Amino acid sequence: MNTKLTLNLDKSIIEEAKSYAKKNNVSLSKLIENYLNSLTKTSKEGIKVSPLVESLTGIISSDIDERKSYRDYLSEKYS
Repeated sequence: MNTKLTLNLDKSIIEEAKSYAKKNNVSLSKLIENYLNSLTKTSKEGIKVSPLVESLTGIISSDIDERKSYRDYLSEKYS
């Protein structure tokens, strides 16, 4: 179930986050949700994840078929 959340953040941070989300084809809500999820998962499981990996969490859409993308890449490269 989704619930609304109101945050008070610096305007420049919001604009940069919106730009980042747009460039990575993800909504700002999903980006924040994935980040918060990664924070809570690591503390629950005791696994240490580098800040770089945390910042990348959720960027790649889960509906991408990696095998097809790779086949397409190879087909284009060797055609």
